[in-house]
Amino acid sequence: MRNIMITLGEYIIKNQADYPNASGELSSLLSSIRRAAKIVNREINRAGLVTDIIGGSNNSENVQGEVQQKLDVFANDMFKAALEARGEVCGIASEEEDHYVIFDDERQCNAKYIVLMDPLDGSSNIDVNVSVGTIFSIYRRVSEAGQPVTMEDFLQPGVNQVAAGYVVYGSSTMLVYTTGNGVHGFTYDPTLGSFCLSHENIRIPEQGYIYSINEGNYIRFPEGVKKYLKFCQEKDESSKRPYSSRYIGSLVSDFHRNMLKGGIYIYPSGTNSPNGKLRLLYECNPLAFMAEQAGGKATDGFRRIMEIKPTELHQRTPYFVGSIKMVDKAGELMTEFSSAE
Repeated sequence: MRNIMITLGEYIIKNQADYPNASGELSSLLSSIRRAAKIVNREINRAGLVTDIIGGSNNSENVQGEVQQKLDVFANDMFKAALEARGEVCGIASEEEDHYVIFDDERQCNAKYIVLMDPLDGSSNIDVNVSVGTIFSIYRRVSEAGQPVTMEDFLQPGVNQVAAGYVVYGSSTMLVYTTGNGVHGFTYDPTLGSFCLSHENIRIPEQGYIYSINEGNYIRFPEGVKKYLKFCQEKDESSKRPYSSRYIGSLVSDFHRNMLKGGIYIYPSGTNSPNGKLRLLYECNPLAFMAEQAGGKATDGFRRIMEIKPTELHQRTPYFVGSIKMVDKAGELMTEFSSAE
């Protein structure tokens, strides 16, 4: 008997009863993200055939001083437009925007939710056909309804997230999300034009055998990270070491692989970015929420990522995320050797 595929839209509706206070707005918001992801996926799939969608965007830079790719700008515009259109969102903040964006018509001012996003993670890899992705994070506003959103709405700790997810545009395109009741993955079927349930209730193995880090920065790593890498590379048959080193350089892709297979992703301090390269609000918090919902863990080497109180929109942080036993071991060595630095 042929299996009946459940689409993302059907799955959202089926589980809407789990969120009686959402009154359908959260489901509609996720549908907006789904629609924008389809459009971005289409443009990524034709990037090797045309020149109007790849390369730098007129030498423009984002607020972090990074050259924006044409696809960065396109993806940002698509997700922003999709989120603004339905009226469930009162504002967004994006890695590609200098400041948060207010949606200020009457319906939007009364909306419950704000969204933070990295519209196209890893976009510099587009021209060499490496997987890239979109990361998003959803919070309830804390400011008064009926008024424009404020900075306070966006500077919330990750523990306040009501939903988070990512889209990975690779050999197949997947949308993976959590609303606090497990992590579920949907693979895009281009023949149907739909995301179909393919990975329900994803769990990260407690112990993985993959470590993901840019070892080219080794000389500047904190001593605890150096010791952890040596631990991963030592031969020990009882613990199946040495572990495998796998680093794509696209956060979503590395995280997605490690979540399914087990592993740890590390971007520490002590690189060309003294405070770490990854953004707390747009990358680290949403993936930390997903990791915890799948049985994993995320820290800055010492603290739980989702308990860090943000102080600025584009705040960076060191990042350790993945299988719980691997993150714990790395944290143990970080603590042990931190006093010696």
